Amino acid sequence: MNSPGFWDNKKQADIVILKLNNLKKETTKIKEIKKKLEDNKDTLNILKIEPDEEVLSLIVEEQKEITKSIEELSVLLLLNGPYDKNNCILEVHSGAGGTEACDWANMLYRMYLRYAEKNGFKTELIDYQEGEEVGIKSVSLKIIGNNAYGYLKGEKGVHRLVRLSPFDSANKRHTSFASIDITPEFENNIQVVINEQDLRIDVYRSSGCGGQGVNTTDSAVRITHLPTKIVVTCQNERSQIQNKEQALKMLKSKLYILEQEKKNQELKNIQGTYKNIEFGSQIRSYVMHPYSMVKDHRTSKETSNVNRVLDGDIDIFINSYLKGE
Repeated sequence: MNSPGFWDNKKQADIVILKLNNLKKETTKIKEIKKKLEDNKDTLNILKIEPDEEVLSLIVEEQKEITKSIEELSVLLLLNGPYDKNNCILEVHSGAGGTEACDWANMLYRMYLRYAEKNGFKTELIDYQEGEEVGIKSVSLKIIGNNAYGYLKGEKGVHRLVRLSPFDSANKRHTSFASIDITPEFENNIQVVINEQDLRIDVYRSSGCGGQGVNTTDSAVRITHLPTKIVVTCQNERSQIQNKEQALKMLKSKLYILEQEKKNQELKNIQGTYKNIEFGSQIRSYVMHPYSMVKDHRTSKETSNVNRVLDGDIDIFINSYLKGE
């Protein structure tokens, strides 16, 4: 930052400043924990000479908070992948099942919004496709913040819900599926060559919740990459040109990650091990009837507090996945 010409490129300067601020946050946490431990150690030495149960109980409670903070730092050390610090694009797609699946997709969408809010991430809606009756068919959401991709990359896969259906007059138990896709957001400097002949570009009228949020022109853009069948959509920008640029950026990110996954798969096959976590593999079940339980099938981590999980408290699953990886 002290080098001559640092402020000549504002975009690059902003990236460096953001990196500095994130490093400051991490080092500040470590210094705070270290000071608390040293202070408690000194106090305990005094208590050996002059016992005080009240002070001792305060130290015990504070030690629980310190342990929690160290646990969070230990998870932070696991976020050392090449894209872990990036923002990410989170997509929710309803599976087969009509109304039930659309409602489940909407529940997951809310869960990730609440998770982002609780963890200080900003969110930006990119695309939103309503269900025919309730819920959503699909939604694309940009999650902005340090390590957003690193924390959420393990959420990719199929999520299963078992509950008594609120849409069934007989109140029968239903099973619904929705898929989550996570892609890191890249800067424009990634090298991905796209042949225009491989693209099918469709424009349509934006949908939304009504009022001023719905455009009156065909500004929404859907791009299909024919060789890979990857589909990206964008409708949050005001113009068709801006939506097309955003959609192309998302497509480049997906193609780049796809190529990296192919390379990783080849390496793992050579090594003799490969863990399938692709789309279509059920990674987590949310059971609301006949009992309450959320279980991650990759790590066997589970909790009986379904409502708390659906309100965005998914750290136990994220942390256990990162440790397992």
